[in-house]
Amino acid sequence: MNQEFNTRTLTKMALLVALCCVSAYIAFPLPFTPGMVSAITLAMDLAAFLLTPKQTFFTMLTYTLLGAVGLPVFTGGFGGMAKILGPTGGFIFAFMVAYPAISYFKGKEPNFKRYALAAIFVGIPITYVGGVAGIMIVMDLNLWEGLVMSAFPFIPGDIMKALAAAYLGVKLNRALER
Repeated sequence: MNQEFNTRTLTKMALLVALCCVSAYIAFPLPFTPGMVSAITLAMDLAAFLLTPKQTFFTMLTYTLLGAVGLPVFTGGFGGMAKILGPTGGFIFAFMVAYPAISYFKGKEPNFKRYALAAIFVGIPITYVGGVAGIMIVMDLNLWEGLVMSAFPFIPGDIMKALAAAYLGVKLNRALER
């Protein structure tokens, strides 16, 4: 069996998929945007910090496929292709690029500063590119309107979630090394 996908790793990946699914329910809407503030990015950051880039990609892909077949695992408890092809679907596609990229740039050793920088300066921009592009296409918005509806209101919270995930990621990686 491939060492990168042994039983322990597959279990960790499954638990992180489950954490992503559950964290999507920790959400509240903002009245001026179809997007919701949720804990999903914190869970996905943790996946990136605890897994290799390839493992992170398959974790994000599994989460996306669960939602695509209709399970209510997306933010706010939604599922199905309508959510993926809707105004916030660009975020879902971006997750499969952003979080493996964070995992790639996090470094080999647990390090809060490096984790935080990867999440903030790699993950957030990639996620927003997908999200803003998606909302612009689906809702026929210009760039400014797309940024106002799907990026600007979420930046402070996403930075705080990235910092929290970086802290937890370092602690969990050190605990798992023992």
